Amino acid sequence: MDTTVIFTLSALGGYLLGSIPFGLVLTRLCGLGDIRKIGSGNIGATNVLRTGRKDLALLTVLLDAFKAGIAALIAYHLAPEKFYLFFGFVTTTNIMASLIAGFCGVLGHNFPIWLKFKGGKGVASAFGFILFTYWPLALVALGVWLVVAFRSKYSSLSAIMACVAVPIVAFFMVDPVYTAFYTAIALLIIIRHHANIYRLLHGQESKISFKKSEKAEKTEKSEKAQTSKSTKKNKKKK
Repeated sequence: MDTTVIFTLSALGGYLLGSIPFGLVLTRLCGLGDIRKIGSGNIGATNVLRTGRKDLALLTVLLDAFKAGIAALIAYHLAPEKFYLFFGFVTTTNIMASLIAGFCGVLGHNFPIWLKFKGGKGVASAFGFILFTYWPLALVALGVWLVVAFRSKYSSLSAIMACVAVPIVAFFMVDPVYTAFYTAIALLIIIRHHANIYRLLHGQESKISFKKSEKAEKTEKSEKAQTSKSTKKNKKKK
């Protein structure tokens, strides 16, 4: 099979898998309404946490991380292992297919076609992508995130600092082909955090919280009220 076809299929498969909005799906299935209407309006795990459901937030992190990672893993095993030149750097077709699939998985999360290209910021998906393609670097990124999150309580700042660290550490740890893709993903995530950067500079950014936001509580109460009303109407009809 031609490499162009292989890379195109890898990109398409990665994007479609990455575009599944697990945060939105999980919160709706659990009767918490539209996650985009509370907190930051994001579909990621941090905003899911603002509903007060730690279990859903954890599940969202895992699913968002695994979708890009699984896309990379599938492409790696399905593509043939042939030598390939990437801007003068020697690699293999299956490694390129894996990196393309994982990269597009993160793009799918950030710009899902099902939500009019308005998705998350790709932090968990990027972590999964790196974890499945070069896990030591993923652990470094996770370590940076945890240290900054513990000290600052800002999820956005933690993600930004981890993204700054990834290309620098990757330069010394992995092949240039990997570094190119990881750097592109890191830059994308930082750009996606532009509003957070503004709020951080102006002292307006919200910190990590395990409590329900006011909007989430109001949404939950209104939905419960609507459910009880419809139940009463059905009983009267019977």
